[in-house]
Amino acid sequence: MTQIIDRPAAQGDSPEPWESVLTPLKTSVSARPVPEAVEMTMVAAINRALRYAMEADDRVLVFGEDVATLGGVFRVTEGLAETFGADRCFDTPLAESAIIGISIGLALRGFVPVPEMQFDGFSYPAFDQIASHLAKYHMRTHGDVNMPVTVRIPSFGGIGAVEHHSESTESYWLHTAGLKVIVPSTPSDAYWLLRHAIDSPDPVIYLEPKRRYWARELVDTSAPAPPIGRAAVRRNGTDVTVITYGGLVGTALNAADLAADRDWSLEVVDLRSLNPLDFETVAASVKRTGRAVVMHEGPRTLGFGAELAARISEDCFYELEAPVLRATGFDTPYPPARLEKAWLPGVDRLLDCVERALELP
Repeated sequence: MTQIIDRPAAQGDSPEPWESVLTPLKTSVSARPVPEAVEMTMVAAINRALRYAMEADDRVLVFGEDVATLGGVFRVTEGLAETFGADRCFDTPLAESAIIGISIGLALRGFVPVPEMQFDGFSYPAFDQIASHLAKYHMRTHGDVNMPVTVRIPSFGGIGAVEHHSESTESYWLHTAGLKVIVPSTPSDAYWLLRHAIDSPDPVIYLEPKRRYWARELVDTSAPAPPIGRAAVRRNGTDVTVITYGGLVGTALNAADLAADRDWSLEVVDLRSLNPLDFETVAASVKRTGRAVVMHEGPRTLGFGAELAARISEDCFYELEAPVLRATGFDTPYPPARLEKAWLPGVDRLLDCVERALELP
């Protein structure tokens, strides 16, 4: 087992406003000057965010199954162990509950843990540690103890993986008060939301959409993106608001392109952060269009779409021209890879909902 040497916790709270939380990069012999804006994949963006955090603060630790020697299943943590050493990036036993238990203990001793669950379906053994302890320490101690733990979880489907490797776990974490829940959809958001998450004094569940790992875009590491709790309107429209997150943002944008051929104008809202939720942006969009469709990968019953539909119906009732509809996965266990495409909500399922919304009442 890697020996960890105690270090004192950082003194004082993070400064405001939110831009100042992102402290300048400390000089490091291992750091190479890089252009401020570089085209990179989501994998590379997450790796760079982890490097930044580890260089800026030696209390930041990265650990999990195969994250050091192998660099992670998706090579997200590749090179971190070589750069920062075995005390800062290390492998753990195949024991997810222990990984989160270790994280809680390290946080209590002043560290900033960034553990990785190797796959979404493997996070369930850690559920008790997360729900019973990680999420509750701040309230349990009357606000005296923070839990700056960011749990990275490669999540969702779309890659043809085997059983237990393509789960939609967000509703479990969202129902657990005390956790922030983040789902990036672009490399730029993956970089900046992870930076914000690691700087947060609260525990964060950081769900990485595996189907977007190899998406590429220009990432500007010098211009901070909006913080946790801010949604983004990815496409403006006038007829129907489509609300989604993670890997399905691309699906919604593709559907909006096809909808334009039928003279339907879709507005696409990327939530980015599920808790805290930027409901103001959602409500403003729905009030402009009068119709809403919520899209997520998980099963329909008690999925996050149900909560959003209820909130929209309660707060935007008099602006709605039709009921809030949902394009989701089915109420079955996740299927084998050969049936995955038929199970996941896609462009056709979304456009069916759009058509129904436009035809109602």
